[in-house]
Amino acid sequence: MNIVQKIGALFLDIVETIVIALSIFLVVYLFFMQPHQVNGQSMVPTFQSGEYLLTDKVSYRVGDPSRGDVVVFHAPEEAHCPEGTGCDFIKRVLAVPGESVQVTNNQIIVNGTPLAESYIPADFQTLPGSFVKGRTVTLGPDEYFVVGDNRSYSSDSRTWGPIKKSDIVGKAFFRYWPPEKLGMIEAARY
Repeated sequence: MNIVQKIGALFLDIVETIVIALSIFLVVYLFFMQPHQVNGQSMVPTFQSGEYLLTDKVSYRVGDPSRGDVVVFHAPEEAHCPEGTGCDFIKRVLAVPGESVQVTNNQIIVNGTPLAESYIPADFQTLPGSFVKGRTVTLGPDEYFVVGDNRSYSSDSRTWGPIKKSDIVGKAFFRYWPPEKLGMIEAARY
């Protein structure tokens, strides 16, 4: 084998390795998990703007979101994302299909019971948005009520209503940046 053949064989090996690696990455990205960056203050103190998370795209194909899960979803039209951005939001699920929700006296009330939200600082306000103001909303069979933890700075279901399961990209399950906050993301328990 001469030098040209050896270089050609090496080049083909490198190309083959790159194609296989890209194929694996693409399959994982499209079907299993996806990275997302937190943009904005809507989930403070749980997440800060600029943090990076991995989103599990499989769990909700075989199961349903639960109250307390942190989900990434395609923003509804009513959120007025800049056109062509493919805007995704990150929020916490506070009510699931069939439940009733209202916002009264600085609290989220689900099925007549105020949620005990230990992850919300005492000085944060929970005001009703234009969608729930002065009424009780009952969720349909495929609807989820999602709200940011930093209620004063969150565009969420209080303003534009519930989201559909089909809009959910997946469950935020692992924070990988910044390194000092590396770890699994736990769902809130009520």
